[in-house]
Parts: sequence; structure tokens; C-alpha cells
Amino acid sequence: MEIITGGVTAVPGFQAAGVAVGIRKNNQKKDLAILYVEEPAVCAGVFTQNVFAAAPVLVSREVAGRQKARAVVANSGVANACTGEQGLSDARRMAALTAKALNLKPGEVFVASTGVIGEYLPMEKVERGIHLAARGLSPGGGGDAALAIMTTDTLPKETACRFSLGGTPVTLGGMAKGSGMIHPNMATMLSFLATDAAIDAELLQEALREAVDCSFNMISVAGDTSTNDMVLILANGRAGNPPIQARGEDYDTFLKALKSVCTELAQKIVRDGEGATKFLEVRVAGCPDYPTARALAKKVLTSSLVKTAFYGEDANWGRMVTALGNSGVSFNPANVSIYLGDLPVAQAGRGVELDEERAAAILKERDIRVTIHMGMGGEEAVAWGCDLSHEYVTINGSYRT
Repeated sequence: MEIITGGVTAVPGFQAAGVAVGIRKNNQKKDLAILYVEEPAVCAGVFTQNVFAAAPVLVSREVAGRQKARAVVANSGVANACTGEQGLSDARRMAALTAKALNLKPGEVFVASTGVIGEYLPMEKVERGIHLAARGLSPGGGGDAALAIMTTDTLPKETACRFSLGGTPVTLGGMAKGSGMIHPNMATMLSFLATDAAIDAELLQEALREAVDCSFNMISVAGDTSTNDMVLILANGRAGNPPIQARGEDYDTFLKALKSVCTELAQKIVRDGEGATKFLEVRVAGCPDYPTARALAKKVLTSSLVKTAFYGEDANWGRMVTALGNSGVSFNPANVSIYLGDLPVAQAGRGVELDEERAAAILKERDIRVTIHMGMGGEEAVAWGCDLSHEYVTINGSYRT
């Protein structure tokens, strides 16, 4: 697999645009994007598990159920969540306006929104933005689209790769937004993926869900799951590879590439976490099965006390064992060992004589790796997150205003 420059529009047959129409308050940043595929594409989607699912999520779930799509329209600044029938009508109107501008059917258009909850979309601005973006679509427009879906993000998030299926070159690219309200089981994040691979729609859905579970669902910034989260993928088949219609070598190759792209985007989200000063990787090994390892890794990574300890560069491993013991997983504490990088801080469930100088050097790094051995088996899981800083409180204390 070869990493290449660009994002969604690195994939042949995809065009995008991002424009500024004033949906976002008090700034002139881009705030409406369209992603367009030139030929019919199979599609798949994974959506928020929050019961307060936003109107665009409800509309996009319907599109994903049809397994065919041609476009995504997304805005930032207003989430169109908790907006009742008007919000649902506005989301459907976004799809209809985009479909008309691109000569498509409304049912072929995904809708996504991100921003402040409880506010109605300024539909005159949205309509103007859709017309501008539709006219500005280009194979080089992926970067502008990635900018247009940002909220508190400080930088756009894109990646792309090229690999081979049955001897045929295939491209896969993606973009994402997310910085705060990030928590496993999706987050206040959007991600749009594109590929020219030929693949059965049901298999595409299975691959997306598996890739999301070990990437976007293994990150955390704040511990809150949003109302608007979604990951979408469109596959136009333009590469001309032998269509993937069953599990096998080609499916495994495609899944590996998809996991790689999703993991890269997920890590970019965490690195851009609101107020983050540290990127944390927590690997929990020695478990009887993957779900156990996953639960333990997520529990440690989402602990506010663990996060603040890393922000303060304090080698307080006691906060990690507290999180492990609170996870609901049954284990023998006497089997647990914890490492900061390659430095042991606890072994056999007890503290060790700590090399404070080495610990301090490790904790001053931007990227910090934690490894926890549970002594119960051979399975492991990895989760990614960031510290919790004063700046996080500042950003979220005035998010709406």
C-alpha cells in the first residue's frame, strides 16, 4: 500500500468543493461542502449511537439503506440537531437542492451537519452555498471541502492511499473533521471516504463497520458522543478491478487499506483535540479476548483523572489502575503491569522503584505510549486519545457564544 497526497478527490471520478456563505457565526471561513461522484456508486454508512440523532443523520440513514449514492452535502456552524420537523424538512431540502443542482435524485444525496445544537439552519445561506459549491466542483476541490466541514478544528484532516486488487491499481481517500466532543462509539465527527474499487454494497458496509470499530470508535478527547456523527463511503468501481463479491484475499486487502485510512484520520482528530498538548496511545495486552482488551483500553483513555495527569506530566500510574478496576472487567490485580514507553511503573499489581528522571523525560514528549499487560491471555487492543488541559475548558466554556 502506497500513501499518496490528497484526500477524497485523489480518487478518480470524484469532485468536491468548499465555499463560505456565512453559516458560521462571526467569521468568513468556508462552511459548506459538496462531494460528488461522476457515476453511480455503491455506498455504506455508520452513524451516531446518540438517541438525539440529528436531522441529517436521519436523512442519511435512509440514503445508506438504499446502498446507492452520488453526492454528500455538508455544512458546519449549525448542527441541525434537536430542531424537530423543521430541522428534518431543512435536511431534506438540502438534499433536494443539491440533487437539483447536480441533476440527481434527492435520495442519492447524503446530508451532514456539524456545529451548535438547537439552532435552525439559515436556509437562504445554505441554498446559496449549494449553488456556489455545485458550480465550483473540481477534481482538485477536496482540500476546500475538508476546510468547509471544520468547526473547532485547527487544521483539515485528509489522507489517501493506492493499492492493488487482483492486479488492478485502486485508490482510497478520505477527509474528516473532529476536535472536541470526541468519544468512542463515534464522536462529534464527520468522515467521508471515497474509493474507485468495485465492491458489493453489503461487503462494503461490513468492511466500513469493522474499520470504524478499530479506528474512530477507539478514540476519545472529551468523553461525549455527539448527535451528528457519521462515516460514509462511496465506491464508484471505476478502477475496474474484479468486483469483490465475497470474502477472500481481495476483500482482506481492501479492508486492510480501509482500516489504515480510517486509523490515520482518527489519529489526526485526536492530535487536533481541543486544547490537547499530548497524543496518547494506550495498548492493553494479555487479555482473553478483544472485547475485554477494548473495554479496558477505552476505560483508561477516557478517564479525566488519567488525562489530567498526562497534562501535568505526572507519572501517576495509580489513576490508570483505578480506571482499570472501574471498567467492569474481572481480572486479578496481581497480574497487571504498566509501562510508560518502555519504563515499568507498576508490576504484579504493585508500584516499582520509579526512575523519576526517565519518567519526566517520557512525559515531556508530545507522543506518549502506555502499555498495560493484564496477564489473562493473548489478545490486545489499542486506543488513542489526548490529555485534558485548561484550554479545553476555555474552548468549550464559550462554544455557543
